[in-house]
Amino acid sequence: MTSPRWSPSVTVAAIVERDGRYLLVEEHTPEGLRLNNPAGHLDPAESPQQGVVREVLEETARRFVPRALLGVYLSRFRRPARGEDVTYLRLAFCGDVGEPEPGHALDDGIVRTLWLTPDEVRASAARHRSPLVLRCIEDHLAGRRHPLDVVTTDPSVFAPETKA
Repeated sequence: MTSPRWSPSVTVAAIVERDGRYLLVEEHTPEGLRLNNPAGHLDPAESPQQGVVREVLEETARRFVPRALLGVYLSRFRRPARGEDVTYLRLAFCGDVGEPEPGHALDDGIVRTLWLTPDEVRASAARHRSPLVLRCIEDHLAGRRHPLDVVTTDPSVFAPETKA
């Protein structure tokens, strides 16, 4: 008997810095109110760059322009009360956002957006949704950047080939 194939959940995240402050969202989770980078799951038929633009708009009501890939991160989260044990593969992008779009509601569960200094982010680590919140910001502060073209999305993602 074979065991099921392990499949990490693929997520995308935006690391946005403006005037020495980082954009975070405060959101409801089963563990209570938590802070996170604007982030979410990659949807079918979208590239990681498209996914991060969509997620930022949904969670912050702001348009995001990715400028670089910050990094690729693997983490594991266990929630014993629900029997969940999930591994996340996160592609984090850094870039810029515009001002909030009037009339664009925040995603369900998002309470508000915040701009925090690196010290404020570090001081709030106990409220982070995952350890990747701070890790991505620290990597951004350290100057990590990779060209966007290191992430390639094959056209089959948008229109799968049909083999006869």
